[in-house]
Amino acid sequence: MKKLIFYLLLISFLSLVTACSDNKDMEKEYKKEEANDSASYSAEELKSMANVAEGKIEEAPSEVTIERMIIHKAIISTNVKNLANAQYNIEQKVKKYGGYIVESNVFQIDDQTSSGNMIVRIPEKHFDTFLSDTEEVASKVLERNVTGQDVTEQYVDLTSRIKSKRVVEERLLEFMKKAEKTEDLLKISSDLASVQEEIEVIVGKIKYLENQTSFSTVELTMYENRVIIPEIDNKDLNTLDKTKKQFVTSTNALLAAGSGVIVFLIGNLPVFLFLGVIAFVVYWIFKRRRVVNKKE
Repeated sequence: MKKLIFYLLLISFLSLVTACSDNKDMEKEYKKEEANDSASYSAEELKSMANVAEGKIEEAPSEVTIERMIIHKAIISTNVKNLANAQYNIEQKVKKYGGYIVESNVFQIDDQTSSGNMIVRIPEKHFDTFLSDTEEVASKVLERNVTGQDVTEQYVDLTSRIKSKRVVEERLLEFMKKAEKTEDLLKISSDLASVQEEIEVIVGKIKYLENQTSFSTVELTMYENRVIIPEIDNKDLNTLDKTKKQFVTSTNALLAAGSGVIVFLIGNLPVFLFLGVIAFVVYWIFKRRRVVNKKE
C-alpha cells in the first residue's frame, strides 16, 4: 500500500515538473516574439520620427499653375491748380476703387508754393485706372515711375514649406498621443512647438505677400504754384498827411531844442554867476597891473 502511494506521488511530481518546464519554454518563446515585434515597430517609428523632425516628408509632385504675383508701386509728381481740390478728388477716387490712404500731409514752402504728399493703396485690378485718373487731376505731370517686383517664386516656395510643416505637425501630434514615457512626451512637445512657430512665421510671410500683391502702392506729390499780384498802397500816396506829420515833427524838434537850451541856462545860472565873478576879478587884476607898468 505504501509503495502504491509512493509511486502515485512520484508520477504526480514528475507530471508537475514537466508541465512547469513546458510553460517556461512557451513563456520564453512568447517574450522573444514580443521583443522582436516591439523592436521592429520601434525602429520603424523612430525612423518616421526622425524624418518628421528633419522635415523629410515625401509628397507627390503637384503640377498646379499659379498666377504671377507682382508687387506694383508707382511714384508720381504733378503740378495742380488748386491743391485742396486735387487732394479731395484723389481721396474720392481712392474710396471709389476700394483703396485706403496710408499717409496724407500738406507743406507750405513759401508764399507762392505749397505741396501735398499722399501714399495710397489701391486694389491691383484698379491700379492702371487710378494712375490715369490721377494724371487727369494734374495740370502737368513732372514725374511718373512705375515698378513691379515678381514674388511668384517666393510665394510658391512658402506655400510648399507650409504644406510640409503641416504634415510634420500632424505626425508629431500622432506621436504625442502614442507617447508613454515622460521624456518622449517632452521631446515631442519641444519639436511640436518649434514646428508651430515656424508655421506662424511662414503664414505671416504668405499673408504679407498676398497683401502686397493684392494692393498696389502709389506715392503722389502735388505742387501748387500761386502768382501773387501786389496791391496799391494808398498810405504811401497821402502827401498832405505826410506833410502835416513832418511839420509837426520839425516843430516839436525845435521846441524840444529851445526848451533844452532854456533849461540848461537857467538850471546852471549859479555856476555861470560864480564863473563870471572869478573872470571879472582876474580881468580887474590883470588890468590894474597893466596900468601900473605903464606909469613906471
